[in-house]
Amino acid sequence: MVWMYSCKDAFIKIGKTEGLTSLWSGLSPTLVLAIPATIVYFVVYEQLRLKLKDVHNKNILGEKEQPFWIPLASGASARVISASVVSPLELIRTKMQSQRLNYFEIGQALKSLIETSGYKGLWRGIFPTLFRDVPFSAIYWTSYESIKSFCNGHSKVPSLQISFFAGFVSGSIAAMVTTPFDVVKTHQQIEFGESKLYGNKSQRVRTTSEVFRQIYRQYGIRGLFTGTVPRVVKVAPSCAIMISSFEYGKVFFNRLANKYSHLDEVDTVDGKVNHVATTSNKQSFKESNLLGQHSSKTDVL
Repeated sequence: MVWMYSCKDAFIKIGKTEGLTSLWSGLSPTLVLAIPATIVYFVVYEQLRLKLKDVHNKNILGEKEQPFWIPLASGASARVISASVVSPLELIRTKMQSQRLNYFEIGQALKSLIETSGYKGLWRGIFPTLFRDVPFSAIYWTSYESIKSFCNGHSKVPSLQISFFAGFVSGSIAAMVTTPFDVVKTHQQIEFGESKLYGNKSQRVRTTSEVFRQIYRQYGIRGLFTGTVPRVVKVAPSCAIMISSFEYGKVFFNRLANKYSHLDEVDTVDGKVNHVATTSNKQSFKESNLLGQHSSKTDVL
C-alpha cells in the first residue's frame, strides 16, 4: 500500500505508480454528473430564493430584505433535489476514481448491483452524500449572499470580482467545515463497492455513524479532516467560477428579457391601434429588473 501524506505527495506518487492520466480517472462521468446536477441545482435555488423572498416581503413597504435563512433554506433544498437526481452517476464516478475500470467493467458491475440489490441500489450512499452536500450548500449560499451583500453595498448587481471573491471564500469555508462528511461518504461508497460490486460478501457495509466513530477512534479529529487541503483546492475555485458564471448569466439573460419586454404589442380595438406594453417575463424577473438598470455601467461584469 502506498501512503500519501500531502496533496503534493499524492500527485507525485499517483503519477509515478499509475501514470499521469490516472489523475483524470472518472472525468467523463464527472462531466455527465456535473451538467445536469448544476442545472437543477442553480435553477431550483434561484427560483426558491425569489419565491421565499417574495413571501417574506409581501407585507413590507420600502426596501425589500433577504434574511439569512432564505439562502440557507433554498440552498439546502436545492441540493437535496439535485443530489437525488444524479446519485447513480455519483456512484459510478466514485468507483472509476477509486479503481481504474473501463466502461465495460463499470457496466458489468452495475448490472450485478441491480441484480442483487434492485434499482434502489443505485441510490446506495445517497444519505452520506446528503449529509455532506446539504450542510455544504446551506453554509455556502448563506456565506456567499452575506459576503456579496457586504462587499457590494447598496448595489444589487455584483461585479465579476466580487462574485468570484465571495464564491471563493464561501466555497473554502463550506469545504473545510464539511470535510468529515466527505471522508465518511468516500469510505462508505468504497466499502459498498467491495462488498456489492466485486462480490466480497464477507464485508458488511457499515452505517454512517459506524464509519464516523471508527475513523474518530483510530485517527481522531485529524482523521476526519483528512484531505482538507485538496478538497479546498478543488472546491473553492470551482465555486468561484460557477457563481461568477451564474451571476453573469443572470445579467446577460435579463438584458434579453428587458429588450423584449419593452417591445410594444399592437392591439387593435374598434379600428384604433393601441400600444400595450408587453408584460411577459416580468414575474420571473421581479428581482432581476434592477440588473437591467445597471447593465450599462462599465463596472458590471
